[in-house]
Amino acid sequence: MNYLKALALVGCATLAGELLHPHTSLPNLVMFYLLAVVLAALKLGFRAAILTAASGTLAFDYFFIPYRATFTLFDEEYIPTFLGLFFVGLIISKLVATSKQRADDLSERETETASLYRLSRDLAAATDHLALYAAVVRNAESSIAAQVAIFHIADHMTTPAAASIGMRFTDSELSAIDWSCKHGQRSISPATSYDETENLACLPLLQAGFCLGILALRGPLPGSRSQRLVEGVIAQTVSTLQRIELSHQAEQAQLINTRTNLERALLNSISHDLRTPLVTVTGALSTLREKQERLSNTDRNALLDTACSEADRLNKFVGNLLDLTRIEAGAILLNPEPCELQELIGCALTALEQQIGTRKIRVQLPEELPLVMIDLVLMTQVLVNLLDNALKYDSCDNEIEISAYLDNTSVVLEVADCGPGIPKQDLKQIFDKFYRIPVPEGAGGTGLGLSICKGFVEAHGGRIEAKNRPEGGLRMLIRLPLGGTEL
Repeated sequence: MNYLKALALVGCATLAGELLHPHTSLPNLVMFYLLAVVLAALKLGFRAAILTAASGTLAFDYFFIPYRATFTLFDEEYIPTFLGLFFVGLIISKLVATSKQRADDLSERETETASLYRLSRDLAAATDHLALYAAVVRNAESSIAAQVAIFHIADHMTTPAAASIGMRFTDSELSAIDWSCKHGQRSISPATSYDETENLACLPLLQAGFCLGILALRGPLPGSRSQRLVEGVIAQTVSTLQRIELSHQAEQAQLINTRTNLERALLNSISHDLRTPLVTVTGALSTLREKQERLSNTDRNALLDTACSEADRLNKFVGNLLDLTRIEAGAILLNPEPCELQELIGCALTALEQQIGTRKIRVQLPEELPLVMIDLVLMTQVLVNLLDNALKYDSCDNEIEISAYLDNTSVVLEVADCGPGIPKQDLKQIFDKFYRIPVPEGAGGTGLGLSICKGFVEAHGGRIEAKNRPEGGLRMLIRLPLGGTEL
């Protein structure tokens, strides 16, 4: 088709020369043929331009050089014109074609650079394999003009991790993909028909000789130009896969390091909390054994009281550890039964009778408060822990309030004190294991009580939260569903 267009250009140049022949000299008519050569070189290519130069030279000789309508030169003065037209036409064709080829190459390189830039921008934002593969497929199918799919080595090689819409694979294509993955080499699964757009190219994503996956392209086999773009896509994909893998390894290493530090801190905390009462009990008993005859009854009773108090403290700590282990293992078995909140509060106050002493506890319960389905033993432990914290952190002998009320489909049990409260940034962290507020000084504790409360309450299908009181102090709110929890 381009050759016919080249001959048409020569015909147009000849027609223009015929119209102007009576009014100008023959050398001027050469310009029309040179113009035809330039147009052919710009629009039709180098070979069509050569045809234009040759046929234009012949047309100029046949139609304009005397004697006309012959290919015989009778006047030697036209020989330079004839040769000049032919060779100048060839040179112009070569120069224009070379210039056009360079412009096309630059335009194609610019397009490739823009495509790779868009791909690199999307890959930089990818944080996992799925986002990476989606970005590769989206960019590659638009820049390479082919259907694209990626198979991940960790998945079954029969299902792509990401693929163009509607892309399907035959058994032979899957076999070619599997072969490329195992051998780390490229393969082609030819189309069953003669349509080359159905060919499937299987390109392994290699890193240090190890295949990370397969990039599958369905379409014409990549030529020398598109091959550069394909290689760029593969290189950026492999680089991003390596970055994501290194990032995951760094995260895992950080998690392991954090876990190790936490376990070390927890072990130190547990060792301290276990060792302190043991040392106290051991010291008291050793003193009684070694100095029994020299101690008065008052001193002996004081040592025995100290030993009993520390033993009870040790027993509570071990019990908390066991409860925490049950919570984390999901081994809490509830024994729910209809219960009045007044009975629950009474059990908790009885358990803390000695610790409460002369402290004032005000209980406010509305009349006709419905029964709640709870495990009385576990919820008593929750309320005991909350009251124990209120007694320890409110050291000014202020009144402690226990109240309850209905809130839609829940019953809310509240324990409020007039202590220093909790810093706002610590309100959510107080339910974490071994988390303790450093004030007031000497309050002590293991940091397990509230964590156990949260586990027991959530086992009942409820939730627990802490809020500071505007007038000072802390409110602990337990929300329990009226219908109980499904077991």
